[in-house]
Amino acid sequence: MNPSPPASAELSPAHTWLGAHGDALYRYAFVRLRDSAQAEDLVQETLLAALESQARYAGRAAERTWLIGILKHKLIDQLRRRKREPSLADVAGTDAEIEALFVADGHWRTPPAAWANPAASLEQREFWQVMSDCLAALPARQAQAFALSEFDGLAGEELCKLLGATATNVWVMLHRARLRLRECLESRWFGREE
Repeated sequence: MNPSPPASAELSPAHTWLGAHGDALYRYAFVRLRDSAQAEDLVQETLLAALESQARYAGRAAERTWLIGILKHKLIDQLRRRKREPSLADVAGTDAEIEALFVADGHWRTPPAAWANPAASLEQREFWQVMSDCLAALPARQAQAFALSEFDGLAGEELCKLLGATATNVWVMLHRARLRLRECLESRWFGREE
């Protein structure tokens, strides 16, 4: 094995990857899987794959970007392996919390508050911590569907395949996730006293 990468790549030594990028890789995997053991395993698989392909790293992307690209492929493979029908809690039946938001004719019981400056929030580290906490409070399949759709840009047939669900089930999961996230963000971020 050749432990040193090509000079043009400027890759850090493999033993520093975990310290430099481990937390970011773990967060990326955990948000999508909602399982700490599986997220840790994927980070390990990613680092091993990076070691194996280190000689092919051309340096066209930042080291973290390269590692997250490898992780993304590992994650998709993992989701395909564990593909199964979603649980009833995620896609079927009544959901009292969500139904309580609406009156009988389908209108909001209390309309959502207008958010002062959502674009500015996206640039604040504290917002992303609140968003992560709100996402962690969702049922696992809803959080996974939301992350794959909104963060990874997956849609349609590809999203259905990865989740092992019908288009209708995916739509329901996304709808419920968005409602719950909106409620959480309003109470924990946008509705807080400035």
